Amino acid sequence: MRNKTFKTVGWIFIALMLAFVYLPIIILIIFSFAPTSKAIGNWANITWSADLYAELMQNEGILEAIKNTFILALTSSTLATIIGTVGAVGIHKLKRRPKAIVNGMSQITVVNAEIVTGAAFMLFFTLFPRELEGFPALIIAHTIITMPYVLLSVMPRLTQLNPNLYEAGLDLGAGPLRTLVTVILPQLIPGMIAGFGLAFTLSLDDYVISKFINGDVQTISTMIYSATKKGIPAVWRAVSSLIFVVILVMLIIMNMAKRKKEDK
Repeated sequence: MRNKTFKTVGWIFIALMLAFVYLPIIILIIFSFAPTSKAIGNWANITWSADLYAELMQNEGILEAIKNTFILALTSSTLATIIGTVGAVGIHKLKRRPKAIVNGMSQITVVNAEIVTGAAFMLFFTLFPRELEGFPALIIAHTIITMPYVLLSVMPRLTQLNPNLYEAGLDLGAGPLRTLVTVILPQLIPGMIAGFGLAFTLSLDDYVISKFINGDVQTISTMIYSATKKGIPAVWRAVSSLIFVVILVMLIIMNMAKRKKEDK
């Protein structure tokens, strides 16, 4: 009886948490089809239409910011996944003390205050030519801040692997690089997919670091913050709704690919 009560309370708690997180998003999506409503939550005299989405498709500034944001997120998360996976394999092969030191150093951007990291990046990029400002600087910074999350996703997969896999590949005639690519990396794909998803969403959501070093490049986060000074236009409801749907679809696809890989 007690276990049943705890189970019921647990399900109620989960339901409340999910409602707390997702109900505002659902309301936002609903009001993205209510262009005449000036405030979200005002259900009086609503006219339903897709005018906000039509306005979005005609707004070149917002479309440019969306394009910049997704190019930045895809590029930096891909680089972070590649570098983070190779780095995780290298860290895994270290002895205990060097491994602990390198692991700790790799997590500095995770535990450090984001505003401090952003200021450090800004000062760092002032040492280089102006050509590095804008997109190149953003890609480098976002790759650095998201790479630790790839490490955190890949390292547990490495610890679960048979420690003799690498030696077995070498014994069968494969070189070190071929063994890494054909034997080790396929076992790490679920962790790589999870790390890529984390890196992508973190890059997509970042504001502080992007604001410090974006130069003339506008992203969704910096553009929304600029819009708050005069009141956020209703068209951003459509933008936010589309981003949520795109990320949700991407996460579903990645989880399905991960499950399919694990089943195989």
